[in-house]
Amino acid sequence: MTQIRSLFATRLYRAPLSEQEPLIDTDELASSCWSIAEDDEAGQEWCDDNGYPGYTSYASLTDLPWRFPIFAALIEALDKHVAAFAEDLEFDLGERKLVVEDIWINILPEGGTHASHIHPHSVISGTTYVSMPEGTSALKLEDPRLGFMMAAPARRKGCREELKTFIYESPNVGDVLLWESWLRHEVPPNMSEEERISVSFNYKWD
Repeated sequence: MTQIRSLFATRLYRAPLSEQEPLIDTDELASSCWSIAEDDEAGQEWCDDNGYPGYTSYASLTDLPWRFPIFAALIEALDKHVAAFAEDLEFDLGERKLVVEDIWINILPEGGTHASHIHPHSVISGTTYVSMPEGTSALKLEDPRLGFMMAAPARRKGCREELKTFIYESPNVGDVLLWESWLRHEVPPNMSEEERISVSFNYKWD
């Protein structure tokens, strides 16, 4: 009897941030992101020097939870989401646990993009979405086998989601997305006239 099975699943976690406490006010989080961006001269300089559109605190700040208590509360909620995802992935963590390694702000203006990349040395990566104006870009996720497909033909239009080469995930404000850190992803150009604001993070096995 013929059998065709799907193997080696790539999991994507999506949930409202508010499913886990403490509850986070996204308006307050947005205000905090703007306040930090305006004061972070080192981050602004890094963005200018590296041609990064908009603003990111990735290369300049490592103490967001100390600067604004809302980031400490955010991490408390994210810890619970990450634990739920790790359970779904059936990780055997032993006596160790997944802990936040770094957390940073992203503000992308009109036309701003973030090129395809992975997050080496981390276990779970993700983003929570603070401002997603109409027309802003989705998150683009790439089939991790893409570089090995060589002479494979293109998929049919409308093929099953599990067979697509790229997935475009359009989150809502207040959503959190989680994926394993080896999954290549990018942010296509922001087609909205307003800024797209998100907070990204990595978790390590500690």
